[in-house]
Amino acid sequence: MPTPDDYFVTLGVLQAEFVAALKQADPDVPVPSCDDWSIGDLADHLAGVHHWAAAMARDEDEAPLPVPLDLVAAYEEQAAGLRETLSALGPEATGRILNGLTEDGRGPVSFWFRRQVHETLVHLWDIRTALGLDAPEATPELWADTVDEVLTVMYPRQIALKRTRKIVTRIELTATDIDQTWAIGAPNAVQKVFVTGSARDLALLLWGRTTPRSAALTVTGDEAALAEALSRALVP
Repeated sequence: MPTPDDYFVTLGVLQAEFVAALKQADPDVPVPSCDDWSIGDLADHLAGVHHWAAAMARDEDEAPLPVPLDLVAAYEEQAAGLRETLSALGPEATGRILNGLTEDGRGPVSFWFRRQVHETLVHLWDIRTALGLDAPEATPELWADTVDEVLTVMYPRQIALKRTRKIVTRIELTATDIDQTWAIGAPNAVQKVFVTGSARDLALLLWGRTTPRSAALTVTGDEAALAEALSRALVP
């Protein structure tokens, strides 16, 4: 797993790439991977998430954000504010994290180094795809960490908050570009499904950005059970 310093550097790179895409975008262009959102909506969302995460890390209540007059400037301000907060606190500090992960909703600020990297990476993919650009040039290892975060952090939290039910089908996901496998569901389940593909495509599958029918994925086993499992709220 990357170190907090690794995440911090990666976060800055991904944010800069999001800004570069945003600068060339019409804010009214739709983002197909985000329901009925436009690029403007996506930029507002990610800026708001950065603002909220910084407040959580500082153990403060989130202050209201003004309506942005300039999407690029508004995003850059919140992106920089998040990095400044994480740098000032450091990964060993204690702040608020996501409810459902600890008894009191508190934990190390290092949580936000990782969480905001993957939030930004997925939404960078969203904006670049909406603009007809290539996928972000992230490493297979980073996409694999996205997969791992969904399966070990986001999905268990969704269960703890009763937003979804446990998956009973045994699903094994194998990233062919880094030779890594994850499993979810009951180990002795009768129904078993095996999904192989790049770490990026597996991450996009778990985040609902692609489907098991994608030509980039190979599915062996009960496809209906896989589709049912993926229809549950694995991520917020």
